[in-house]
Amino acid sequence: MTLEEIQKKLESGIEQSHVIMEGDGCNCSAVVVSPTFEGLSLLQRQRIVLAVVSEEIKSGELHALSVKTYTPEER
Repeated sequence: MTLEEIQKKLESGIEQSHVIMEGDGCNCSAVVVSPTFEGLSLLQRQRIVLAVVSEEIKSGELHALSVKTYTPEER
């Protein structure tokens, strides 16, 4: 799975999001900015992001994803 594929999947799965990817296809990090995260805890935000790519993680297509989340106001 390429960084671009992960980015597109996250952006389509999280409303009004902007995603910045770093790393390689198997082990990467994502910075996700979305108003969806407003009022949510860090754990709730991470769960939203990881739910979008849960199948890829389960299948081993995506081995690790480090996540940082922000609302537009926080960024």
